[in-house]
Amino acid sequence: MNTMQEFGTIAQRVREHAAQAPRRIALIDNERVLDYGALDALMDRIAASLQQGGLKPGDAIAVCAASSVNYAAVFLGALRAGIAVAPLAPGSTPASLARMIDDAEARVLFVDTGAAEVIGAPVEGSIPRIALDGSKAGRSLDEWLAPVGAQPEAVEVQPSSPFNIIYSSGTTGEPKGIVQGHGMRWAHVQRGAKYGYGPGTVTLLSTPLYSNTTLVVFFPTLAFGGCVVLMPKFDALGYLQLAEQHRVTHTMLVPVQYQRLMAHPRFDAHDLSSFRFKFSTSAPFNAALKADVLERWPGGLIEFYGMTEGGGTCILEAHLHPGKLHTVGCPAEGSDIRLIDEEAREIPRANIEQAGEVVGHSAGMMTGYHRQPAKTREAEWFDATGKRFIRTGDVGRFDADGFLTLFDRKKDMIISGGFNIYPSDLEAVLRGHAAVADTAVVGVPSEQWGETPVAFVVRREGDGTTEDALLQWVNAQLGKTQRLAHLHFIDELPRSAIGKVLKRELRELVGR
Repeated sequence: MNTMQEFGTIAQRVREHAAQAPRRIALIDNERVLDYGALDALMDRIAASLQQGGLKPGDAIAVCAASSVNYAAVFLGALRAGIAVAPLAPGSTPASLARMIDDAEARVLFVDTGAAEVIGAPVEGSIPRIALDGSKAGRSLDEWLAPVGAQPEAVEVQPSSPFNIIYSSGTTGEPKGIVQGHGMRWAHVQRGAKYGYGPGTVTLLSTPLYSNTTLVVFFPTLAFGGCVVLMPKFDALGYLQLAEQHRVTHTMLVPVQYQRLMAHPRFDAHDLSSFRFKFSTSAPFNAALKADVLERWPGGLIEFYGMTEGGGTCILEAHLHPGKLHTVGCPAEGSDIRLIDEEAREIPRANIEQAGEVVGHSAGMMTGYHRQPAKTREAEWFDATGKRFIRTGDVGRFDADGFLTLFDRKKDMIISGGFNIYPSDLEAVLRGHAAVADTAVVGVPSEQWGETPVAFVVRREGDGTTEDALLQWVNAQLGKTQRLAHLHFIDELPRSAIGKVLKRELRELVGR
């Protein structure tokens, strides 16, 4: 199984591995081990239960929980029934989670204790809740499951069929659900052979299953018959111990995790010789940190650059190109990456001195933003032939060798600890306080998180609210991954002649 057909489903690949090697381990968490035979049977029971509940292909479920074997099995079982999965971040606010569940039109909600505490008690008319951890957060998963041996009705899945809905919005306004099709996920699987995935693969994942960062490695591992070790919460020493214990071969980490691992005083005391490939994505990866990883951590280092929306990927095989660590690599096979100027005109590749917004096309592209055709159109760019590209909002430039260097993000998204934070969401919350006349949020460098959000506030005349009081108030309204590191009062926000807030000047104020 080292080669891939043009299109297939991950659920079917699990079935094939279960038939060939039913006792091979598929999933491990801190409480449970599941082999392929048991995983395949559990997926059947989950798919059958969903069908018995009236769900049909194209319907959706939501999952809001920490990573676990049961979480993974529910995700896979839903896919077997042709049902899309909306994995939601437990760190979001209750209001944000409610909006996302509603936007996804989820028919069932799978939770654990921690997530249920955030979401709150169900109200009349709420969708059914199933507790993944056997708690009182909902109906027990074991009780909800169809009987042992149950077989779901076979469904036909097309490349365009919805696979999952990944939410990238924050706490206010319309949630933005990125609909990814089965074809997009299969494109991720197809490149797996190049990176050594196979039955002997052991992948350690400490990023959450609701993150696209995790899923781009999780699914290829299982599609090639490997084992996934799920770490519900990252800590550097615990990660190193698991890596050594399980003889891990593959992993996905965001840059801030690499930073914490490399800085741990016991890093070099652990045997990491089993590693074949390490991956990174989601945030800027410092060249010096890449060099340190290459020097001290066995195995190749691969950086993926792209968006959850898809539209093409750049790949830096850092171990093969040590002189290009300042870049995010070259376009992946099948990815058409181009640059456009401010007027959305294509910049010829020969103009290597000219930077532009990065746009991309590939087989791995979102169908669109769920129920938001206008936002979908805003994210698209079409070349002269009508070929569809996804706009990244990032500004970059190709060098003479075809490697892409990124300079800045046109969109002011902040990436903190691998999580996307949208300043407009935080600004909207701040404007809900009576003391706030005007505000802007920017991302500033952070050794701990990579970036962290800082707010500047113009206070209403005569208001006596203090900076500390306002900071505590707004952080209580935000999800824990969004909270402000600092808040500063300012007499007036710097603006351009056309009224645009000059956020670069605000960032410079933080550094003074």
